[in-house]
Amino acid sequence: MAKEPGKSTLADKIDRLFHVVRRPDREPYSNEEVAKACREATGESFSTTYLWQLRTGRRDNPTKRHLEALAQFFGVPPAYFFDDEQSTKIAEELALLGALRDAGVRDLALRAVTLSADGLDTISDMVDAIARREAGRGGPKKEA
Repeated sequence: MAKEPGKSTLADKIDRLFHVVRRPDREPYSNEEVAKACREATGESFSTTYLWQLRTGRRDNPTKRHLEALAQFFGVPPAYFFDDEQSTKIAEELALLGALRDAGVRDLALRAVTLSADGLDTISDMVDAIARREAGRGGPKKEA
């Protein structure tokens, strides 16, 4: 079945959650961790292979309880899986929350709250320039 333009598949939505919602150490959750939590939440069969199949689109018709367990694990409403507009909005909010977990980003955001509109525009221009520079040399450098 062809995907409609602008529509996310169930696999896209599930995979996006894995990329955006991270463990406290900022590492992604594994299929095994999520499947185990969903098994425990539902009391039903929910294997690592089944989750992998959902993430890759090889299966696309999970039960309501499985979707509810995934929603609960990732902290999103079940509507995330059914409404493309809602899922996009939720994914953007999750990405922002994920970024704010980074102490450096949070500190910068809190300091920027007191800036004028002109000050925020200047900071935004600086961030854009730095992002372009880092993209040109292969991304941000990690500290040793």
